[in-house]
Amino acid sequence: MKRRVFLQTGALACAAAAANPVPAESVERSEATAPPAPKTFELDEVTIAELQAGLKSGKYTALSLTKKYLQRIQEIDKHGPAVNSVIEINPDALSIAAALDRERKEKGSSRGPLHGIPVLIKDNIDTADRMMTTAGSLALLGSTPSQDAFVARRLRESGAVILGKTNLSEWANFRSNRSSSGWSGRGGQTRNPYALDRNPCGSSSGSGAATAANLCAVAIGTETDGSVVCPSSTNSLVGIKPTLGLISRAGIIPIAHSQDTAGPMCRTVTDAAILLGALAGVDPRDKATSASQGKALTNYTTFLDPHGLKGARLGIVRKSFGFNDGVDKLLNDLIAEMKRLGAVIIDPTDIPTAGKFDDSELEVLLYEFKADLNTYLSGLGAKAPVRSLQEIIEFNEKHRDQEMPYFGQDLFVKAEAKGPLTEKAYLDALKQNREMTREDGIDAVLRKHKLDALIAPTGGPAWPTDWVNGDHFTGGYSSASAVAGYPHITVPAGYVHGLPVGISFFASAYSEPTLIKLAYAFEQATKARRPPKFLPTANL
Repeated sequence: MKRRVFLQTGALACAAAAANPVPAESVERSEATAPPAPKTFELDEVTIAELQAGLKSGKYTALSLTKKYLQRIQEIDKHGPAVNSVIEINPDALSIAAALDRERKEKGSSRGPLHGIPVLIKDNIDTADRMMTTAGSLALLGSTPSQDAFVARRLRESGAVILGKTNLSEWANFRSNRSSSGWSGRGGQTRNPYALDRNPCGSSSGSGAATAANLCAVAIGTETDGSVVCPSSTNSLVGIKPTLGLISRAGIIPIAHSQDTAGPMCRTVTDAAILLGALAGVDPRDKATSASQGKALTNYTTFLDPHGLKGARLGIVRKSFGFNDGVDKLLNDLIAEMKRLGAVIIDPTDIPTAGKFDDSELEVLLYEFKADLNTYLSGLGAKAPVRSLQEIIEFNEKHRDQEMPYFGQDLFVKAEAKGPLTEKAYLDALKQNREMTREDGIDAVLRKHKLDALIAPTGGPAWPTDWVNGDHFTGGYSSASAVAGYPHITVPAGYVHGLPVGISFFASAYSEPTLIKLAYAFEQATKARRPPKFLPTANL
């Protein structure tokens, strides 16, 4: 199993067009027909701290920031290079921003670092407002949940302005083995802002592309296996896939409760640490969060140590290398730099069970997807557009031209054939997953070599988007941490032919403080991230 696994016809067509004015058109563009590069943007690469300084001084207001980002979305997401990363704009964004400005003025203070900060969230995260939550599927058009997801509620409580929702690989890339990441029936194809004919990876494709293109301050993605870290890597972002249960999944359209989590996608480690602190916490609606009691923190910025690599024992997962010569050279040079900065490098420190849990991982995801999705749909109540996985399968067949023009729904069909979560096949596979990735996997390697963390390439340079054959994922790391439910941070490492590459830091459960320290020290030493140029194709 490849990692990319994770990831009324007339009336329907009219509804789809209204929901998404940017059509799912071909991503092939020649230099002759490509629009000129966008003009520089006042808020390019701006950080949360810089925005807060501007809000405090009066240079900005939450309303002015929101207007600037919304205008930029129109200029380069819906027009110009047409990145197509935003699936829906929040019609209440301006009024929310104005209310937050009034509150700041009346109280003379802010709620915290996110007060007035414009944020985008993935379109599988429930919002009880005038936006839909569809996972990119036409089957869920019109679905408006009755309450916010925990993540959306935390953002509102922190004073963030939810600008809108981002496009994604439909159903978080769990519909077909031959999917194109960043494509959804509702949203069309999201493009990589570094080279528009290349793929943004997924399934949090829109969150990655929008943040890289400076269409928001920060964004939220979700991951089952690689869906935060891969699009972060291919869009030159910092992505944090936290420990399972550190952030509540309540109100997020699921794949599998044993692996699903939301996570920050940002341009800097500092911003990612701020966002993680705002989202972490115990939630009665998600029992997995009970284990984070006393471990979830509200402030991860205290671990931002520019000297964090000094004395750190880091193991190299060498078997995750070897899929791209340019990536190997880049990361080997960076490993040497980390050693120069005082890190103790142990090489190799491969995970002995790697590759041995691929089949059992898919087995668990198929079982849990059916059970968890049906539970989510039942929670929508009487106004749910569809009520079961079986109904979605039937919808897709009925509307094949709109929903399945390029790839099918083989994973849906396999999941629907599964029985309840009491079946021995599921329980055995789940047990195998946990043993192989935890005690016999990541934990065993950390313990054997007395390591603080492990290192691997997150992925290779973005592949050309291919609707005929699907994704061309060549290699990288995500699965062991994803299946274990352990934290994983990717940081911009550099570029191969101008295409971003990320480096992964990962360790055991609740090791976010250590990983943030390492990631920040690496970021400060390398300063690798560069903003995109919206090239029509990679400059080879």
